Amino acid sequence: MSKHSEACCKIPPVVVEGYEPKGKYIDLNGTKTYVTGPESADTAILSLYDIFGFFPQTIQGADILAYSDSAHPYQVFMPDFFAGNPADVSWYPPDSDEKKEKFTKWLEENAAPPKHLPKVPTLLEAAEKTNSNIKSWGVIGYCWGGKMASLIASKDGKIKAAVQTSPAMVDPAEASNVKIPMMMLASKEEPADTVKQYDENLKVTKHVETFGDQLHGFMSARADLKDEKVKSEYERGYKLALQFFHDNIH
Repeated sequence: MSKHSEACCKIPPVVVEGYEPKGKYIDLNGTKTYVTGPESADTAILSLYDIFGFFPQTIQGADILAYSDSAHPYQVFMPDFFAGNPADVSWYPPDSDEKKEKFTKWLEENAAPPKHLPKVPTLLEAAEKTNSNIKSWGVIGYCWGGKMASLIASKDGKIKAAVQTSPAMVDPAEASNVKIPMMMLASKEEPADTVKQYDENLKVTKHVETFGDQLHGFMSARADLKDEKVKSEYERGYKLALQFFHDNIH
């Protein structure tokens, strides 16, 4: 478990619907990227969205991360890896043959991590050119982005701490190679034995926790914020992530 100081962060009231983003979209190396947070920040977070792309719940999450730690504001960068072609949220869960076919085809054509991982170093460099104050990085990954974060965390690079939430394709073998502090916030839909094995294989500072009554995607596109329990756990997830970054990224 990570060390937990007094709560570092007070997150703003979560907006249930009609969220108005605080950031803007910029071009990073030819990739449309949502950026939020003070331009004076010397720490940045790479936000790796889920397969549904720029969704209000995920954008709101980026804004929460950017502005809620008063001691360490962050600039958050969320690149559009899928180039305007995210998965359709109506395909998930893929509980019919038609949905399964569309979902599988989209994944095969768009979501293979080896296709996207080589873009990360150049995106970080491009982000630093927009803000010369940036000295260190964290990464947060949602679902598909969680898999990306796990793989990034096994490489030597600029990123100092990683958070996965509702991670997709959890592979305990990867955990043995993780080189930086790692948080995993799992939902009830990830296989419990696989999450446990990943936890046991981590050799770094860690915090692994399962939100046992939450659906896959509870901190991103599938979060039904009109449901008070979901909203509460969405908030708790972001508080935990902020505390983990606060403790491990600087």
